[in-house]
Amino acid sequence: MVHEFASGTDISSIADAVRQIFHTIWTASLTPVPAPDQRLFTLLLLFSILAIVISPVWSITRNAITIAHEGGHAVAALISGRRLNYIQLHSDTSGVTVSSGKSSGFGYALTCFAGYASPSLIGILCAWLTTAGYVTGALWILVLLLLLMLTRIRNGYGIVAVVASIAIVAGISWGAEAEIRSSAAYLLSWFMLLGGIRPLIELQSMRFRGQGQGSDADQISRTTGIPGLLWIIVWALWNLLFLWIGATWMTQSFGGIHAVWASLLSLITGLR
Repeated sequence: MVHEFASGTDISSIADAVRQIFHTIWTASLTPVPAPDQRLFTLLLLFSILAIVISPVWSITRNAITIAHEGGHAVAALISGRRLNYIQLHSDTSGVTVSSGKSSGFGYALTCFAGYASPSLIGILCAWLTTAGYVTGALWILVLLLLLMLTRIRNGYGIVAVVASIAIVAGISWGAEAEIRSSAAYLLSWFMLLGGIRPLIELQSMRFRGQGQGSDADQISRTTGIPGLLWIIVWALWNLLFLWIGATWMTQSFGGIHAVWASLLSLITGLR
């Protein structure tokens, strides 16, 4: 009887602790956090640009874009009624998402389209929540999405990459000061909105050289009859539209896009 009572007490204590954790997360997610000052905001934009245009850095940061890309394929496969088999992420920042179903039709086309469309979609969602002040909520939503993705990862590097991402984002969301959380959310927003463009340039460069024949552009071209180059243009316009909307939202409290652009140029000039 003593043993049963102790076990029941332990379970109750664990349940109370779990409830307290979720309550803390929920409360923090709904508590607005102020935006950073203009200089820090501009620095975050600069860091995002550098993380994309500097190739040695991009070889690391591109993993985040690949995670968003493959996650987009996975979500599209599920909502279009396909069976999601597994996801793999590779050390060269490539990835593959395997789903079962018809190799033609709307569901297949949507699954192909979603990959290159997803980084900017995540970026605009994050920008929307961040400009509303809910930076912690944006970060915890990302943690939830990563946890769901982890259940379908089927290779070692992919597990390490997603677990590391979860640890970083959850650590910031749970233990960092408000200014750091705000900075992380703005940095993520900028990076996702900007980072979806370079892979399209790289893809078309590969196709121009006669490589990448099994790319998303070629797969969606086969099922729709629309040339792959036109799909790349559609993705580019999609990314640029979301970038413009997200930038408009995030810069409105700093004088708008032109004011932030002038601040960025001034910052770059001052760093020389």
